[in-house]
Amino acid sequence: MKRIIVPLLIGVVGVAILVSLGAWQVRRLAWKEDMLARIEAQIGADPVPLFSQPLEEYQAVTAEGTITGEEAHVLASVKGRGAVFRIVAAFETEGRRVLLDRGWVPEAEKDADRPQVEARIVGNFRTVEESDGFTPEPDLEENYWFARDVDRLAEVLDTEPILIVLRATSEDDPPVTPWPVGTEGIPNDHLNYAITWFSLAVVWAGMTGLWLWRITRRAV
Repeated sequence: MKRIIVPLLIGVVGVAILVSLGAWQVRRLAWKEDMLARIEAQIGADPVPLFSQPLEEYQAVTAEGTITGEEAHVLASVKGRGAVFRIVAAFETEGRRVLLDRGWVPEAEKDADRPQVEARIVGNFRTVEESDGFTPEPDLEENYWFARDVDRLAEVLDTEPILIVLRATSEDDPPVTPWPVGTEGIPNDHLNYAITWFSLAVVWAGMTGLWLWRITRRAV
């Protein structure tokens, strides 16, 4: 009997740890799904005038003004298309200037002429944090950026550090393909993680059972 105490304890503790990790991932899954639902509701809500109230992340807003010809070109990638450039422009409205992410253009159209235009826009407010200590510095001479660094973009384009990601525009023939905000890029792998931990718990329990069986067989 004493010979099985240690293996039994190892088995019980291991299974308990693995099950607890799986249960934690289940709770994380519920939290993530609730968060995504709230974000989607915020994205799809009726837009409010841009400066009518304090802005919240993903809030839908609308504004009328001028999309200026002042741009920053941010390297990005579109599934099925490869490398593209996000076009972040200065947008003048109500006597103020903000950043407008108009969407993307192919590499060949990076430096195409996009003159200023009057437009009514609908979009979503974002506080993106794409740059970090490993992000290369932008090449300002070539207008070549590697991340949407809102503060730096606002400094270069002489705007407020407010970024609106375009969803719809009144332009007749927009030269830029809108790239609306969505939740597709927010990872939600918690179900897979939970299944992995619970599966490992089953395997651990099975291996423990086999270990105990072999001990008892040798004791006979």
